[in-house]
Amino acid sequence: MARDKAGGNTCRVAIDGPAGSGKSTVARKLARRLGYTYVDSGAMYRAVAYRALQAGLDVNDDADKIADLAAQLHFEFRPVDGQPHLFVDGEDVEEAIRTPEVGNLSSPVSAIPGVRQHLLAAQRQMAKEAGVVMEGRDIGTVVLPAAEVKIFLTASVEERARRRQQQLREAGIQRDLDEIIREQQERDRRDSSRAVAPLRQADDAKKVITDDMTEDEVVNVLEKLVREVVER
Repeated sequence: MARDKAGGNTCRVAIDGPAGSGKSTVARKLARRLGYTYVDSGAMYRAVAYRALQAGLDVNDDADKIADLAAQLHFEFRPVDGQPHLFVDGEDVEEAIRTPEVGNLSSPVSAIPGVRQHLLAAQRQMAKEAGVVMEGRDIGTVVLPAAEVKIFLTASVEERARRRQQQLREAGIQRDLDEIIREQQERDRRDSSRAVAPLRQADDAKKVITDDMTEDEVVNVLEKLVREVVER
């Protein structure tokens, strides 16, 4: 446990879960409430996938080159209009990395051992100071195994697909729900079965199922868990 500048206790919060479980939105809100730094580890893998696409690299044939590319990137989360954006080498890539093409590529990119090695070091550096909310798929199990608060956030595949469809609709992209469900199921299979840092719930993580909860209700539950830890 560490102390913030005002002398209060702070901790590291690890939030894991499958694609579409609401981790990013909930983690951002939780970090804002607590006054913590927010780190979206998935965005970092998306950024590597985005740069790999720009470079014309193939995930099957150019894995070593993609790993080398990842090692050269500098990541930083900065607020833009009150929202955390990922900057890579000084470029705001937040919008570019949210396309379906980049999202679909980010899972196989994240399975490249060299990519994970370089991003693991970057993520741990970001969490050297307590007072951080980091979310992804292997935060509580691999990146921050000593995190004081660990959450496994999940929902049914149908609910996660509906949320994804709504996100895309708001971005002006129309997608069939059944197609998104199939994509979610394939993403879950890849993330859970990969050889390096597969998606799984840490033994000491608190599981939170969000199907019948609003975003604010989820944040309330998580905030209570964090405050119980830091006030001990």
